Amino acid sequence: MRPSHVLLAVLVAAVWGVNFVVIEIGLGHFPPLLFSALRFLVAAVPAVFLVGRPKVAWKWIVGVGLALGVAKFGLLFVGMDAGMPAGLSSLVLQIQAVFTALFAFLLLGERPARVRLVGMTVALAGIGVAAVDEGASGPLGAFALVVAAAACWGVSNVLTRRAAPADALNFMVWVSTVPVLPLLALSLILEGPSRDLEALGALDLSGAGALLYVAWGATVFGFGAWGWLLRRHPASTVAPFSLLVPVFGMSSAALFLGEPVSPLRWCAAVLLVGGVALASFGGRDRRAGRDVETGTGAGAGGETNGPGGDTRGSGDQVAASAGPGAGPADGREPVAPNR
Repeated sequence: MRPSHVLLAVLVAAVWGVNFVVIEIGLGHFPPLLFSALRFLVAAVPAVFLVGRPKVAWKWIVGVGLALGVAKFGLLFVGMDAGMPAGLSSLVLQIQAVFTALFAFLLLGERPARVRLVGMTVALAGIGVAAVDEGASGPLGAFALVVAAAACWGVSNVLTRRAAPADALNFMVWVSTVPVLPLLALSLILEGPSRDLEALGALDLSGAGALLYVAWGATVFGFGAWGWLLRRHPASTVAPFSLLVPVFGMSSAALFLGEPVSPLRWCAAVLLVGGVALASFGGRDRRAGRDVETGTGAGAGGETNGPGGDTRGSGDQVAASAGPGAGPADGREPVAPNR
């Protein structure tokens, strides 16, 4: 990669990592479900009028929109609003790589290679250490919500692989149109119209800035730049940069929010990131008695994924609020939604 392309990849990872801090700031201005709905509304409009017609069937757009936009981001925002730290959230979401491999095995018949199984085991050990650390200092219920968000991200990754969109940005913009009404309805039911109206009436520059960052910075810019890089370089070259997301997430949360990073949390980070790296990049999966070429990716707050088809493996991931992810190394463009 050219130095300028390397810098762009690092910039996208930084934007996705810092996105968790911005979400934390935004949650101080909006109820979580309303904030998530507004994020997708601002990401979709006016971009939906500029990217052209959808290039995949609507069933995939709706499926990914519900799994990623409503379930994954709804749970993430609610979990963070309930007390899950921003830095730890950026780390725990990486367990989506394990859920993606599990759902690919159950739904697509892909059997992970041994090295991937080792990576998944290491990553799960990292989640266990993170849970012990959070149990000693924070609400385990909020921790569980973010783990559930990662599971929903895994579902959306498998759906995205089946959709195999040719244009990551076009797909993500149209996917962003789906969650708006369901999230608004859930917000009105669970958070109440008075709370929503109060938040909108009290909107200030800080709240508006947070909303614009998560919508245009993490989603539109992040997806667009990541897809641009994946059109020019193999996925195996681009995807490793996504592992920088929790590094930027944890460090920016410590710097801007004063979140402590305990020795246990550093241990969890090493285990989780190392395990995800093994699960994403190691070996070949097998499917129906044959090898399956695999790509890589990990998003956060952002998301990574490769298009589907019979040539993809379970290491593929979508990156969403924040981020697109790895696609196949043959030059086809993958999709990636972070956060």
